[in-house]
Amino acid sequence: MPDNFADRLLKAIRSKRAPACVGIDPIYSRLPAEISEHRDMNDENDAEVALDAVLEFSRRVIRIVAPYVPAVKINIAFFERYYWEGIEGYYELVQEAADRDLIVIGDCKRADIGSTSEMYARAHLADPDFGNLDDLVAPDAVTVNPYFGLDGVRPFIDVARDEGKGVFALVRTTNESAARIQDLPGADGMSFCESVAREVAAWAQDDGLVGTAGYSCVGAVVGAQDRDNALKLRAMMPNSIFLVPGYGAQGGTAEDVAACFKSDGTGAIVNASRSILYAYEDVRYLELYASEWEKCIEQACKDFVADLAKVIRVA
Repeated sequence: MPDNFADRLLKAIRSKRAPACVGIDPIYSRLPAEISEHRDMNDENDAEVALDAVLEFSRRVIRIVAPYVPAVKINIAFFERYYWEGIEGYYELVQEAADRDLIVIGDCKRADIGSTSEMYARAHLADPDFGNLDDLVAPDAVTVNPYFGLDGVRPFIDVARDEGKGVFALVRTTNESAARIQDLPGADGMSFCESVAREVAAWAQDDGLVGTAGYSCVGAVVGAQDRDNALKLRAMMPNSIFLVPGYGAQGGTAEDVAACFKSDGTGAIVNASRSILYAYEDVRYLELYASEWEKCIEQACKDFVADLAKVIRVA
């Protein structure tokens, strides 16, 4: 039986003393000039050339942040943009991160029903079972959309149980219009996102999913823009690790995300994407390192970890 994903994630967090994750979602137009103006990578209108630039940047970011954080979240949409070669590039980055002992979360937000969901789970979470792909690794965990209910999520949970992988179900997101749906009240007085949380809590306690630390391989994506709501969701899903978006570029602070953690400092991992990826656009880091974009990213990552450490104590 493979090790439980939640146990592995918590061990990685303790090792780095950082409940922090860096999101990899690069946009060509924001790449540093050293890459986008390189003679082999300076054509945004050529898919192969642009992808080479995006992959070079992403690889270097992964290498920069690997000493400081336990996990990266790679958003597949930013690579699907480049069609079939982009998908190949995405899996190359998964391998790059895995080779550096990082937990890899594939941000794909997939789900459906029946055989369609099963194929999504095999494609995005399961390690390949094709003989000619035995050197390819899949992410350690993926994000899923729970809108279809257990029918849509079950194939991912089955893979997670069998292969020591993880699933993060969307419960409360940070986008501007999310509240129009996620905060809708139901007949029982619970909001829509609370009803989803109730389902996720039940899924998380299924046989073979909870590890030795008491957390399940079924986690939840929970933004912390509303402290009271985050505290309520934390209480509703005691066995789920939260993947917490919204820090940094979206305005979230360490104090905001603290509500997603339990009192012992466990139960969540906080993601930061743009505030790390594009730190070289931030005056604070430009004043320190001028055009040294890699040092800007490194310092922003260190600051992210240090900021969380001020309010969240990792045991």
